[in-house]
Amino acid sequence: TLKPGYSKIYTVSAEGGAPRQLTFGRFDDRGPLSFTKDGRYLLFSANRSEGWERDGNQTEIWRLTLADGALKALTSRIGPDASPVVSPDGRQVAYVGYDDSRRRGYENQRLYVMDIDGGNSRVLTGGLDRSVDAPVWSADGRSLYVDYDDHGSVRVARVGLFSGEIETIVAGLNGAGLDRPYSGGQFTVARDGTVAFTQGSTSRPSDIAVAKKGAEARRLTALNADLLGAKTLGKVEALPVKSSYDGKPIDAWIVTPPNFDPAKKYPLILEIHGGPFSAYGPGFSTDYQLYAAAGYVVVYANPRGSTSYGEAFANEIDRNYPSHDYDDLMSAVDAAVAKGFVDNDRLYVTGGSGGGALTAWIVGKTSRFAAAATQKPVINWTSQVLTTDAYSSMASYWFGKMPWEDPQGYWARSPLSLVGNVKTPTLVVVGDQDLRTPVGEAEQYYQALQLRGVPTALVKVPGASHGGIASRPSQSAAKASAILAWFEKFQSPPK
Repeated sequence: TLKPGYSKIYTVSAEGGAPRQLTFGRFDDRGPLSFTKDGRYLLFSANRSEGWERDGNQTEIWRLTLADGALKALTSRIGPDASPVVSPDGRQVAYVGYDDSRRRGYENQRLYVMDIDGGNSRVLTGGLDRSVDAPVWSADGRSLYVDYDDHGSVRVARVGLFSGEIETIVAGLNGAGLDRPYSGGQFTVARDGTVAFTQGSTSRPSDIAVAKKGAEARRLTALNADLLGAKTLGKVEALPVKSSYDGKPIDAWIVTPPNFDPAKKYPLILEIHGGPFSAYGPGFSTDYQLYAAAGYVVVYANPRGSTSYGEAFANEIDRNYPSHDYDDLMSAVDAAVAKGFVDNDRLYVTGGSGGGALTAWIVGKTSRFAAAATQKPVINWTSQVLTTDAYSSMASYWFGKMPWEDPQGYWARSPLSLVGNVKTPTLVVVGDQDLRTPVGEAEQYYQALQLRGVPTALVKVPGASHGGIASRPSQSAAKASAILAWFEKFQSPPK
C-alpha cells in the first residue's frame, strides 16, 4: 500500500551527493523546471491554493529563490499556467496557459511572455485558433519555438517576440503513440535554429530528423528498417467525409489490408479515439496494421470534439457528449461502405476510454455492427464522476453540475441508459488498475449485458492502468488479439 505523499522539487550536485529538498507543504510541485541564468531562481508550475484537491485546473507559475526557499506566485488568473522557460538574458519568462473563466470543455492553450518578476504579461498566439505547447527560446531571445496540432498533424512554429508573427518551421511531427495513431511528437532547437524532431509516417514509427528554415527535413535514423522493410503493410489514405448531421467536413482515414483487391468485399472495423478532447492523425499504428493484416479495412476519424480544429469544433460537445459525434462516426462508416469494397454485413466497432464510451453509445443507438469491443469505457456518468481520479474536471467542466443536482442530465448521456436497446455482441476490456475509467464501469456494462442475454465477455488486463493498458508489447498484442478473436467469433461468411 502506498503512503500518501506529494511531488516535491529537489536539487542534487552534478558531482553527486545527497539531494536537497526545496519545496514543502501539502501540494504537488512539478516540472518542467527552469533556472534563471544567474542561478538565483527556479521556476515551476503548481496549484498551491486552498482547496486545490477539488480544482486541479488552477495552476500558477511560481518563482523559488534558491538561497532561502522563498516562493512567489508570478501569475494569478483563473486557469492553468504551466511550462515556464526563462529567456536567455534572464529578464523574461515564457509560459503557456489560458483564461478558464468560462469553464468550457475545451480552451486553446496559448503562449505568453512576462517579466521575471511577473509583470507585463502578454499573449503572443492570441490570433492562432490552435493550442500551443513546449515553448523554447531562440538563442538570441528574439523569438520562441512552440508546437501545435493542426488537423491531426503536429507542427513546429517560430513566434516572433515583438512582431507576434507565427512561422511554421516543421510540419508533420509524429510520435505520440504506437498502438494507435494519436497526434503528437517532440522537438528540440539548437543554437543555430536547427530543429531536431520525431518524424514518422503511416508505414513507420518515428525516427529522428532535423530541419532548418527553408530547407528540406533530413532524417537521421531508420530504426525500423530491418523490422518492417520486408513486410507488406496496410495502406493508409485520407477518407473524405461530411457529417450527416450538418454537412461539416470530418477528417478521417482508411486503412486497407496488405495486397488489397478493390474487387473483393472486406469486413470493416471502426476504431474511435479517446479523450474526447484529442486527435488522431496520419501516423503509424500497430493495432491498425494488425487488424489490416487479419483482413479488415480500418476506418478512424476525428469527430466533433476532437482537438486540432479550433475551439468551436472541440466545443461542439461542450456539456453535450456523446451527441452528434455519433453522426460524424456513422458518416465515416457510410463513406467507407460507399467505396464498394466493404461488406455491410461485417461491420465492427471498437475504441478506448472516450472511444469506449462512444462504442457503448453506438451499439445502444444502432444494430448495424456485427460485434463490438468497448475498451476502458465510461458507462454510467454518475458512478464515473464519483469514482474516477479526474472527478473535478469531469463534473465541473463536462456537466456544470454535480450528479445529485442533475441526475437526469447525467443519465441521459450515459451509455447504460441505452443498454436496453443493445443487440450487438459486445466485448468489454479494462485494466485492473484503471483509476481514470474505473473497473466498476466495465463491470456494470458486462453485468447489464449478461442480464439482458446479449453475448458478452469481460477481459481485465492484469497490472494495467488507464494509459498503460497496452504499454508493454505483450499487452498490446494480447489486447488486439482478444478483439480480433471476438470479431472473428461473430463473422458471417463473406459475400
